Amino acid sequence: MWKTTTVILVLSIGVYYLISNTEQLKKPDLPETFWGSDKNKAASKEIRPFKIDVPKSVIDDLNKRLENPRLNVEPLEGVAWTYGLPAPFLKNIIEYWRTKYNWNERQALLNKYPQFVTNIQGLDIHFYHVKPSNLPKNKKIKVLPILIAHGWPGSVVEFQKIIPLLTTPKPDRDFVFEVIAPSLPGYGFSDAAVRPGLSPVHIGIIFKNLMARLGFERYYIQGGDWGSLITSSMAVVYPEKISGLHSNLCVNKPIDIWYLIGILFPSLVIDKQYENRVYPLKDKIYFLLEESGYFHIQATKPDTIGLALMNSPVSLAGYILEKFSTWTNKEYKTRKDGGLFEKFTLDELLDNVMLYWVTDSITTSVRLYAEQYAISNINLQIDDFPIDVPTACAIFPNELVYVPEKMIRNRYLNLIQINHMPGGGHFAAMEEPLLLANDIYDFVAKVEELSKKENKTATVIPEQDNKKTKKTKKTK
Repeated sequence: MWKTTTVILVLSIGVYYLISNTEQLKKPDLPETFWGSDKNKAASKEIRPFKIDVPKSVIDDLNKRLENPRLNVEPLEGVAWTYGLPAPFLKNIIEYWRTKYNWNERQALLNKYPQFVTNIQGLDIHFYHVKPSNLPKNKKIKVLPILIAHGWPGSVVEFQKIIPLLTTPKPDRDFVFEVIAPSLPGYGFSDAAVRPGLSPVHIGIIFKNLMARLGFERYYIQGGDWGSLITSSMAVVYPEKISGLHSNLCVNKPIDIWYLIGILFPSLVIDKQYENRVYPLKDKIYFLLEESGYFHIQATKPDTIGLALMNSPVSLAGYILEKFSTWTNKEYKTRKDGGLFEKFTLDELLDNVMLYWVTDSITTSVRLYAEQYAISNINLQIDDFPIDVPTACAIFPNELVYVPEKMIRNRYLNLIQINHMPGGGHFAAMEEPLLLANDIYDFVAKVEELSKKENKTATVIPEQDNKKTKKTKKTK
């Protein structure tokens, strides 16, 4: 009975899926919306140096708010982190934050790399712009621009360890990267929109304009979490500008007929060795439901949860740090310490929390969920378009979702590299910077080699023309 019902369900959804995909998609004509306040209409387009310099009064206020946290509730026996971040554990973190965490030192580290701000479409956009150093004098090294985009609840703090790996020449490569790492609008030191509608595809327009202002008309892009949606949309809308797309979260449509086909015939959908990452499907759906409560709140009432978090650094830390446990490895929630320090130091975790606190940007950051799932954005159907630019997908084993290669290839039509990484989860650049950097280098090396071959082919005179040339010489 169960199998019969499943077959009927699969066939019904399959028919609907095929019918709904018969309509020819047409790329929308996306305007370059002005997202800022009216006073910014006369804003200069210059690129201004930026340095993080948080007033002492902000830090003093923070420390006062950390003095008497209400963390007296005891967790249930034996639940570890399955009910969320335990109060006793958070109490220790807050004590460290208040008495040992040194913001002046951490701020200096975050100022290590050059930062800038420029006004684009009415918003001041903050970004790191790091050029390669120590270029060898005896070897010609090509410098390639790459834009890297973060997500939520991350920030540019995620890139502190991967930036030097990408901007330092490797002995076995004839290229190195010039890194542009912007803060998403509404995150950290980038302005937030003053009107609704700024979704990932519209952020992609802003980032395209940022790269143009920096003088780059063609470049590589990389992203995870929201960064993956933003960079994928850039590849859809501006393929002529994208040399290659590297993602550590390649996704297809949320509802894909192949997932259902795999219930009955998993071998048609996924390799045997990765089958347990998707099936039984009901277990994976249960896991996503269990871990996605935040998602529904932020996609529907972002300002409500924002108000609760922006008034308490204790609540903000608890809300964000819990994600750095579960999203790094879902098994960590069964441990008393949440596995929080397996991949991160407490200082760098607090650096990330601080960027949300000192900029008052938690509310404006979570609004991105509401904008992505607004009907006006869904109607654009950007996520339905295939991607033709050269693409690489790095699949980390502890990522929240696993998308089989077959489904990835359905959207990324020019997939030239797909690797299952030996370790790591959702925050790849922060957890496994060397693995991610090496995967980016490998991908770009392949794209550059293919580009060289194409250029050589384009300059070769066709055989027929060769013959004509020879005949002409003989008659002379």
